[in-house]
Amino acid sequence: MAKIWNEEIECMSLEDMKKLQSERLVKQVKHVYENVPYYKDLMDKKGVKPEDIQSVDDLHKLPFLTKADLRDAYPYGLLAKPLSECVRIQSTSGTTGKRVVAFYTQNDIDLWEDCCARAITAVGGTEEDVCQVCYGYGLFTGGPGLNGGSHKVGCLTLPMSSGNTERQIQFMCDLESTILCCTPSYAAYIGETLHDMGYTPDDIKLKAGIFGAEPWTEEMRRSIEKSLGIKAYDIYGLTETSGPGVSFECEEQTGMHINEDHFIPEIIDPETGEVLPDGTVGELVFTSITKEAFPLLRYRTRDLCVLSRKKCSCGRTLIKMSKPMGRSDDMLIIRGVNVFPSQIETVLIEQGYTPNYLIEVDRKNNTDTLDVNVEMTAEQSAEDAAAIQEREKQLAVAMKTMLGINPKVHLVAPKSITRSEGKAVRVIDKRKLHD
Repeated sequence: MAKIWNEEIECMSLEDMKKLQSERLVKQVKHVYENVPYYKDLMDKKGVKPEDIQSVDDLHKLPFLTKADLRDAYPYGLLAKPLSECVRIQSTSGTTGKRVVAFYTQNDIDLWEDCCARAITAVGGTEEDVCQVCYGYGLFTGGPGLNGGSHKVGCLTLPMSSGNTERQIQFMCDLESTILCCTPSYAAYIGETLHDMGYTPDDIKLKAGIFGAEPWTEEMRRSIEKSLGIKAYDIYGLTETSGPGVSFECEEQTGMHINEDHFIPEIIDPETGEVLPDGTVGELVFTSITKEAFPLLRYRTRDLCVLSRKKCSCGRTLIKMSKPMGRSDDMLIIRGVNVFPSQIETVLIEQGYTPNYLIEVDRKNNTDTLDVNVEMTAEQSAEDAAAIQEREKQLAVAMKTMLGINPKVHLVAPKSITRSEGKAVRVIDKRKLHD
């Protein structure tokens, strides 16, 4: 069996895990009810008291929390511990509305770093490794989480943050980094820059990458694995629940094991809120059962995925979640059709293009328009205008087959789409759909 960070927990029987979760949930509900007036009010409105929650089987009785609740309660309304016991905040990137601010006690940070240590161990990390962390630091959870997890494992940690890609590659070569942690789009850019600098994967010592914070496809995984000569693993988390390390991939690469001793997952119907059985696609909901300062109960992530208890070859018994298949709120509805950027990315990589693209949605004469700008490779851009036009037509046909609607495809020059060092911006929606 592969090395496991905490075998007692990660390989625990389902019966024992359910018992542990139930004990922690009962305690957590009481803690939240007594210390968070905002959530007490939600429970009272629903007619639920802490004594109604006796085990995980009663979880469905609790009210949901949404991002709107977090904004309404900003900044201190969901705090469950005195500020004097909190030692840190982290925050979302705040692309819409107020930022989400999450609070941590020292114990919260220790448990979060432990979850990240599990993720690093799952990709083969030990104290012999050099872990290069290129997630953003500061308020963003990516850098601090993986940095702390890397320390716990005992890796030599390079706290690079994102940006200055040539320096990243210099350190990668000179210090012989073996594990890379960053967003998948930045990993793809590092691979591209490595090639541009005249290096090949044989010139670096990387063996594994831990990539998360944005959606990415299996096709993009294979592309990154090839460009960097590594195995690329997924990691998942939200600032609201602590950060990366809520779940992580093992060597099987068939979904991410959820750290169920800290987070109870549910899949619900996004329309009705009804809990769905394992194996059904729906919206992922998390309940934090060990967080002290900022414990969210039944938090709706808006991520669409599937849960599975299928036995895993790595030996872990923790339930797995699939890669998020899109978001129930960020999904684009174009001419009545549900469109996810990941579908477009799949088509591009299958057709031999890079995963550098920009989707522009607009509304003209009351009709939605979908334009997809796609970067060509240097070889493709050297072709004549007629050949490029033919390529655009072929891509449009392939996308129509995948999406069910006609996009306009524009092939653009190599490196003309702005590269992201954090989360990639893939969509510009110019429609005035809200006030």
